Amino acid sequence: MRRQITRELKRNASLAGPIVLAQVAQVAMGFTDTVMAGRISSLDLGAIAVGVNLWILPYLFCLGLLMAVSSMTSHYFGAARFSAIRDLMRQVGWLVLILGVLSLGTIMLMIRGLGLLNLEGGIQQATAAYVHAVAFGLPAVIGYLALRFLSEGIGYTKPMMMIQLIALAANVLGNWVFMFGKLGFPAMGAEGAGWATALVMWLQLALLLGYIFQHKRYRFIWITPLERRDWGRTRELLRVGTPIAVTLVAEVGMFAAVALLMGTLGVTEVAAHQVALNVAAMAFMIPLGISSATTVRVGHAIGEGRGDLVRFRGLVGIGFAASCMMLTASVLFLLPEQIVAIYTRDAAVRALAVQLLFMAAVFQLSDGIQISANGALRGMKDTLFPMGVTLGVYWLIGLPLSWYLGFERHIGPQGLWMGLVAGLTLSAVLLVWRFLVLSPRPAVSVPASD
Repeated sequence: MRRQITRELKRNASLAGPIVLAQVAQVAMGFTDTVMAGRISSLDLGAIAVGVNLWILPYLFCLGLLMAVSSMTSHYFGAARFSAIRDLMRQVGWLVLILGVLSLGTIMLMIRGLGLLNLEGGIQQATAAYVHAVAFGLPAVIGYLALRFLSEGIGYTKPMMMIQLIALAANVLGNWVFMFGKLGFPAMGAEGAGWATALVMWLQLALLLGYIFQHKRYRFIWITPLERRDWGRTRELLRVGTPIAVTLVAEVGMFAAVALLMGTLGVTEVAAHQVALNVAAMAFMIPLGISSATTVRVGHAIGEGRGDLVRFRGLVGIGFAASCMMLTASVLFLLPEQIVAIYTRDAAVRALAVQLLFMAAVFQLSDGIQISANGALRGMKDTLFPMGVTLGVYWLIGLPLSWYLGFERHIGPQGLWMGLVAGLTLSAVLLVWRFLVLSPRPAVSVPASD
């Protein structure tokens, strides 16, 4: 059994590693936008901070919807149904076009609604210009996501890592050119960051398209004769993907709501919250990659008809994520002052951020377990129950508890974070329970996985 667990850990890690690096590079793009905008003016920094929270919502919805491509592709690949993968991607192409148009329309409506936020005139104009520029890249990044999840579904994750690293370098270069006015271009500040982001999104799509069409690993899809179009696959993709999309938006919405509540406590509280949350978000990239890898491993087992491996692969993925997050929790417990010092020199912010980092360390284990269990369930195409857990646990328990502890019990920022910890912990318990209920129990022992 130990040898089988070690083998599965290696296969999960080989899939998860490139995804983790790609996600870190993606987060780093936002970090570079923030740092470079801060060198121009607080106006540009504020415009990007507000603008990201606008365009990220349609992006996350499309991301969640298209994550179903990975789950479905992993099933077809495990069953060697290559013609089904080709038909699925043909239908996904039409869906990408529709989502691209809808996302553009949504962004334009958001820009028109900026006046409702009562922003200062300068920030409102700069935010509108930034979001308007980014919007032209959304159709491209939606197409990139569809191809990314195709590649993940067949168990190949390295191309996204390389493309994301190239995108990070291109984003820095684009910011330098368009934000600061280099190489003959005018200095556009926040708007320049938006155009750099949009161009990078098109670059990502072009690179992944070129790689997929020329690499032999994907050739089995294109040389497979087209089968009769089965629109039931589109219905299945929407059935599986829509709950994932709602889950992502609801989860991000909960953290945004806590940030708004934190804003009522004061500037120091908001700054400390942002520091602690940014550290937790970086650590979260590790279980997020393991979650995606677990989805693929579980999906391959189902497609191969190896029901005896479903629970084994899922539990190994969950245990792997939990072990990694215990390590990150240890780092947060042991080195909070050193970590916070990277972000700020303000003594009050540093003192509060250190306390919040202890809270972040507490929910590391729960966060790793809940996201990896979610990935195992996605591999089984079970997405409706996790959506219910997110809406119920986060919005009906976690957020009200945050408000009660933070304001009614006067615990303050720590009380708001206690609600987050409670929500993540209960979510982890429910999702692991759901996976154990749905996954078949091996009859005697787990056979060697392939």
